[in-house]
Amino acid sequence: MISIKSEREIALMKEAGRVVALVFDGIKDKIKPGLTTLELADICENIIRENGAIPTFKDYQGFKGAVCISINEELVHGTPSAHRVLKNGDIVSVDVGATKHGFVADACRTYPVGVVSQEAMNLMKVTKEAFFEGCKVIKEGVHLGDVSNAIQTYVEAHGYSLPREFSGHGVGEHLHEDPMIFNYGPKGVGPILKAGMTLAIEPMVALGRPEVRIGKDGWVARMKDGKLSSHYENSIVVTKDGYEILTRLED
Repeated sequence: MISIKSEREIALMKEAGRVVALVFDGIKDKIKPGLTTLELADICENIIRENGAIPTFKDYQGFKGAVCISINEELVHGTPSAHRVLKNGDIVSVDVGATKHGFVADACRTYPVGVVSQEAMNLMKVTKEAFFEGCKVIKEGVHLGDVSNAIQTYVEAHGYSLPREFSGHGVGEHLHEDPMIFNYGPKGVGPILKAGMTLAIEPMVALGRPEVRIGKDGWVARMKDGKLSSHYENSIVVTKDGYEILTRLED
């Protein structure tokens, strides 16, 4: 069942979303060669806690990190480690969840580390743009499948692929709520969007083939072909005539 949030609940989600946005603002200039993923996760956790929230992912279904940090061919769910060091030319996805006043906000960004290839820059650019292409069709009365189709159409037009094993989701009092939000599929299917729905939309895009494999830790998902992947996500609320991003600071 897809929940419709009240004005009060949306206001509380905005507070959680602001914390997530503050994390991204706080790490953007700190992601450099030589930084370990555990050091990066600690920076994220400190910002979350300093702003009155808790890291949603920590101990979620046994996950040990405060945030998910995935490098290069790692698509999602990378566990921070003191032994993983960022190198010049890497790209790194930082997936952040914050819970405040009982509500969750969830978002992800992929960053270049030092000087990266043009190929990597293009992949990150298209991944971010795919999120906004999907959101362009959002408003009350639209099928959720129209959002999925817009993401797929944009990504595949640029020659990239979309792994099928992972999707976006509803978000609110829980990290994962209904509905599942695929990054692919036909128009005109799925639930009808209504104002007050809060959704985490997250294109996950592969440079090569879409197949993934799960690591021995049971968490990190890597591209089978070893090629780069990128991830961009925001939590949004559906409005009568569009949407509002909850996990981005005001311009």
